[in-house]
Amino acid sequence: MKIKLKEYAGMFTHRKMLLVVVDAFILVVASLIANFLLSLFECGISTSDLIVPIVMGTICCFAFLFICGAYSKMWRYFRIKDYLSCVFGVLCGLSVTCLFAKILEQKIPIPFVIAHMIIAIFGICLFRLLFRTAFIEIAETSKKLDKLKRTMIIGGGTAGRMLLTEIENARKSPYDGDKVSAKYLPVCIIDDDPNKVGQSVMGVEIVGTTADIVHFAEEMGIEQIIFAVPSAPEDERMRVLDICSETKLPIKTVPFIGNLIFDENNQTSLLKQVRDIKVEDLLGREPIKFDNNDIRKFISGKVCMVTGGGGSIGSELVRQIAKYSPSQIIIVDIYENNAYEIQQELLMEYGKGLNLVTLIASVRDYYRINQIFERYKPQVVFHAAAHKHVPLMEVSPMEAIKNNIVGTFNVASLAQFHLVEKFVMISTDKAVNPTNVMGASKRCCEMIVQYLAQQDDTTNRTEFVTTRFGNVLGSNGSVIPLFKKQIEQGKPVTVTHPDIIRYFMTIPEAVSLVMEAAAIAHGGEIFVLDMGKPVRIVKLAENLIRMYGKVPYEDVEIKFVGLRPGEKIKEELLMDEEGLQKTANKLIYIGTQIEIDTDTFAERLRTLRDAAEKNEEAVAVSALHDMVPTFITPDEFNKMELLKKQKSQENHAETEKNPVS
Repeated sequence: MKIKLKEYAGMFTHRKMLLVVVDAFILVVASLIANFLLSLFECGISTSDLIVPIVMGTICCFAFLFICGAYSKMWRYFRIKDYLSCVFGVLCGLSVTCLFAKILEQKIPIPFVIAHMIIAIFGICLFRLLFRTAFIEIAETSKKLDKLKRTMIIGGGTAGRMLLTEIENARKSPYDGDKVSAKYLPVCIIDDDPNKVGQSVMGVEIVGTTADIVHFAEEMGIEQIIFAVPSAPEDERMRVLDICSETKLPIKTVPFIGNLIFDENNQTSLLKQVRDIKVEDLLGREPIKFDNNDIRKFISGKVCMVTGGGGSIGSELVRQIAKYSPSQIIIVDIYENNAYEIQQELLMEYGKGLNLVTLIASVRDYYRINQIFERYKPQVVFHAAAHKHVPLMEVSPMEAIKNNIVGTFNVASLAQFHLVEKFVMISTDKAVNPTNVMGASKRCCEMIVQYLAQQDDTTNRTEFVTTRFGNVLGSNGSVIPLFKKQIEQGKPVTVTHPDIIRYFMTIPEAVSLVMEAAAIAHGGEIFVLDMGKPVRIVKLAENLIRMYGKVPYEDVEIKFVGLRPGEKIKEELLMDEEGLQKTANKLIYIGTQIEIDTDTFAERLRTLRDAAEKNEEAVAVSALHDMVPTFITPDEFNKMELLKKQKSQENHAETEKNPVS
């Protein structure tokens, strides 16, 4: 079988050719060095006689190095036995050279051959060792650089400097087990202090202000942005994050220094606590703070009952109540799985240190609830049990009336009968000018609480309180879990309408409001939270998509599917007839109590209850409209809101066209 010359040539890659050339160079230099050393002892070879051993030695060594496999291994995989192939190749090559020299009657001194062998073997092996080390280092460095994400850091202050220090230390540390350093390659810094522009922090240049974010993100090939100004006011944070969102890059944030998690040596890794932007960061306001001392005085040593205690709001209520040393907590819920989960969570957290009772019961069952009041004698009742899903309640209005209205009346009236100190009801912004059965039912619940609060003071010892807030992030039925599931499954994110807006708050904020309201209430108030600016749902969806490192409308489609049954474009927090009073907390207001005609209200409530029990839907919904005069159809409300928006836009355009001088 004939093998073509080009097939031999194809066996030599650029790497092998380089080795051949270097080996030839080492063999030549080794012979010269050996001859020079021998000449010091006057036993060297003349220059004319040196040509033959150099040429023949190089050719023979190359041939035997090839035969021994010195060129068949990749540098990075060279082991001790592979170095032995180099030793054998040189020994055999120079031995054959001596044989050929003898045949050609060329005299080559034995000391020269030995010195040549030693120097050549040392040089060839050393070259491979050094090159292997350098090659691996270069390859690993290149691999790491490929994984690093080009990062823009916003903020050249303390947090930014700490972040850069962490990145540098993490790279040098042999214990960077989670490879957090492999996520960041700081390229530039943005800072709004014009005096800092042009300066460097830890070798990273401050290239411009926040107005230049988009420009430098494109120019410098930025792959992610870290917002490292944790102390920035919320309005400033929103402004910067809005600019960052224009880059369509993933955005991460550094937590406030006071919130960093320290270990037992009081050390912390800021780098490990850099996190993705959360939806909570986009609310447009600072997290609400409450007076824990007032809450502690109110809860400590008391028997507290929470209806709907297994739900998203109810379970957080139970968690926060447990922190203030109550004498007993009673969880009441109809859904056993949720009740079991919060029960087990608290038992793991507090063990026998918490007097906890978990009961399965429906607020619709008057006699069962009465039994619970008689046995456990709660002093404070938080009523969170309710149906809250707007579209579902539009389809099944009887269930909203039975569970929300009748259930609230049962629990509230029994609280009054059993002389409970305070009854706190959880309401919603959908109760204001409701356009759906759920919102109307919650408004009716507010009226029930105010109706009972207006009873004769000589018989009424219970203080009735209502707390009203907007949508709760992460709660059951919240839009956020739905969006996350759609993004993770690669499906389009569904938004009902491009103009729809909502007020948002976190679950801890909602529950803290309830606790604060209960602590400072005197009866009859509707506590309303100043929730800041409303959030456009489509904007929230876009930001959430970016948090996953994807591009809205490109990587993830956003579909507008139309308003759901009973849904309105804009939610409100206060009705027109309710005035506002400030409280000690600047973000909490009190809506004044509305006078209710007790005789008319009681009669209409009885009619509504009877119709619901008989499942007479048309009669019940009609009675609900009678009880809640502000209950209008969503079409009417949305039409008015869109007309308002259109008129506002027209007025703005007219002002831009004809500015007042």
